[in-house]
Amino acid sequence: MADTGNIILIGMPGSGKSTVGQILATELGWSFADTDALVEARQGRTLQAIVDTVGPGGVLEAESREARNLDCRNTVIATGGSMVYSEAAMRALHQLGTVIWLDVPLATLGERVGDGTNRGLAMRPGQDLGDLAAERLPLYRRYADIRIDCSDRRPEQVVAAIVDQCRVA
Repeated sequence: MADTGNIILIGMPGSGKSTVGQILATELGWSFADTDALVEARQGRTLQAIVDTVGPGGVLEAESREARNLDCRNTVIATGGSMVYSEAAMRALHQLGTVIWLDVPLATLGERVGDGTNRGLAMRPGQDLGDLAAERLPLYRRYADIRIDCSDRRPEQVVAAIVDQCRVA
């Protein structure tokens, strides 16, 4: 784990990375960055528009580029759920700080994101959320410094678990 004062959140779409990240940043008095928002700002269009025009690969490339270009300290970074597909991006994020996986049960994710339509998810045609989880869970395990079990936890409880695990605040 790098000691640059950053916390990087990874996890499936709907795992609460942005929500938890904003609460955590506020509690710590840190900055907050959302790589999905950075991609959309740089591209001048939504993630869904990127998927619609150039396919899921366009989102993956843009996410990876944003991760490799981040230069921050004392920042909570919420990543796109597909960031783990890029080894280069994950190497860059590990250089920036502690990578935390928000592990949320598939049933809960399904309630939060439905089928993922219009969310700009980097899914291939015919994939569903279960397929995506089966593909990504090994990558989250591989890249996480810390896993937070988010089962039946409110965002504030997840934040408390992160603070406890990272010994920050």
